[in-house]
Order: sequence, then structure tokens, then C-alpha cells
Amino acid sequence: MIAIMDYGIGNLGSVKNALDYLGFENVITSDKDTILKADKVILPGVGAFSDAINTFRQYGFDKTVDELIKKNVPILGICVGMQMLFEKDYEYGVHDGLGLIKGEVVKFEEEFEGKKYKIPHMGWNQLKVIKDNELLKDVNMKDVYYVHSYYAKGNKDDVIATTTYAGVEFIAAIKRGNLYATQFHPEKSGDIGLKILKNFGEL
Repeated sequence: MIAIMDYGIGNLGSVKNALDYLGFENVITSDKDTILKADKVILPGVGAFSDAINTFRQYGFDKTVDELIKKNVPILGICVGMQMLFEKDYEYGVHDGLGLIKGEVVKFEEEFEGKKYKIPHMGWNQLKVIKDNELLKDVNMKDVYYVHSYYAKGNKDDVIATTTYAGVEFIAAIKRGNLYATQFHPEKSGDIGLKILKNFGEL
């Protein structure tokens, strides 16, 4: 069973619909016992980092994630759910993340080498897989869907895929032990996104 963590922020319905379509048993839940008993866990997130991380901590889910990592339960963070895994974020001030991945989350510049870019980075962009891994098997150089103004940069050892926008080759996906995460939205990425979620479900 896959538990989708519900802390009031995230694209929960779309994630559940995708898992239902793929035939994976799943549940949207805020119950810590249910989450800790799950075979796999998805950590979604949308909107402002500060709102997400504060609410996440209010639910006590920071400690829940620590327990899941110790139990070696596969976790998939999505969008802000990935950004929260890093040490710092600079959206509307400076905010501490969960510190599970070394690095920080910063804003795209609107101009690079004289060319102006729309912020947020919204729409389809190509995924460059730089390390073989189970999550992104058979999806190298495929397009996935993004909606974000801030991007993560940090420990290259954990990076398994990148994408380029506004002159920046930024982190598109990470893997550290049983912890996986994507900046893009697999649940909004059509057949390629379904393939990625299927890969996660079959870990």
C-alpha cells in the first residue's frame, strides 16, 4: 500500500488518480500509524515553501519521515515535497528545510545573457538522467511537467536527473538511499509521469 501524506498542502487528488489508474493500492492520510505501516510513501507539495514546511512540522511529519528513513521505506517527494528535503530555502525570507539533502532552494533569475525568461518555470521540459536508477528507468531525455519559481542546488552525489531553464541546469530529481524526489510533477506528466510512478510503485 502507498500512503500519500496529507498535511493540507499538495496535489493529492491527481496523485491518487494516477496511482488508481496504475492499479496500486493507495490512501490519502494524515494518520501517522497508517503512514508508518505503508509499503511506500509519497510526500507531495505545492505553493510557498514556508507554508509547506511549517504545516509539515505542525503535523509532526518531520519526525515521521525520519522514522520512515530508518525503516528503509521508499519515499517519493514531489515539487515542494522535494524542496523541503534540503537545508535552506530563500522564498520570502530564509527558512530551514528538513536537512536530509545538502543544499539550498533559490529563485530563478528572470534574465540570462540578455534573454528574458518567464518565472515561474511552467510547462514541459526535458529530463536529463545522469545516473542509472530505478525511479527514472527508460525516461531519459523525455519531457515532464514543471511549475516552480525556485530550484534546488546542492550535493551532486544525490542528483539523478537535471533540467535546464533560464541558463541554469538545476536538480530535477534526487535519490539518497530510500529517499527519492522530483522537482517536476509526475502526476501531471502524461504517460512519462505514469511510467515514473509505476517505477516507484514497483520498487
